[in-house]
Amino acid sequence: MHSHGKRGRPPHDDQLTPAEWRVVQFVRHGLTNPRIAAQLGVSMDAVKFHVANILLKTGLPNRRAIRHWDAISKASLLHGKDTPMNDNLTLGAIGQIARTVSNIQAAEAWYKEVLRLPHLYTFGNLAFFDCGGVRLFLSEGDGGESASILYFRVPDIHAAHAALKARGAEFTDAPHMIHRHADGTEEWMNFFKDNEGRPVAIMAQVKATAA
Repeated sequence: MHSHGKRGRPPHDDQLTPAEWRVVQFVRHGLTNPRIAAQLGVSMDAVKFHVANILLKTGLPNRRAIRHWDAISKASLLHGKDTPMNDNLTLGAIGQIARTVSNIQAAEAWYKEVLRLPHLYTFGNLAFFDCGGVRLFLSEGDGGESASILYFRVPDIHAAHAALKARGAEFTDAPHMIHRHADGTEEWMNFFKDNEGRPVAIMAQVKATAA
């Protein structure tokens, strides 16, 4: 393929387009079509079109299959990296604690102004604050589960997923990127259930390595 003198990849040499990969990450994170449309600033029809294209291109049978599909975008720092099989996984420090709130704007303002916690970033209906190295993750709830979720740091999210699955952990989605920082650092998450069916998560930061 001729690059017409431009550096870098052709526009879409990947399995999916960048917009479709964004939809994949939101589906893996459990967002509904209306919430994905609001997050991306597009119509519901556009989201449905993307989901239909994703299913067509991947051969996956349905939306639930997208949640568990563990392919990685070529644009991600994790693309092409080997996942070592290692059952010596030990979970790192708790990196994050989640709390459900009824109104994300009001909660974000309160945690900023009253507690004066450093605001890290906001992702749709989710807001992240720093508590001395542990992140507080506020999410606008739908009146459902309000239990806190523990997020354990791991060095390699795909290796941790494989090791925990081998031990019998039941995952509800595939590892997925939820945020890319300005410096290129990627934030990845993956959710599974504890013995009582409550959510637990693993999380990893993937930093761009200096050339």
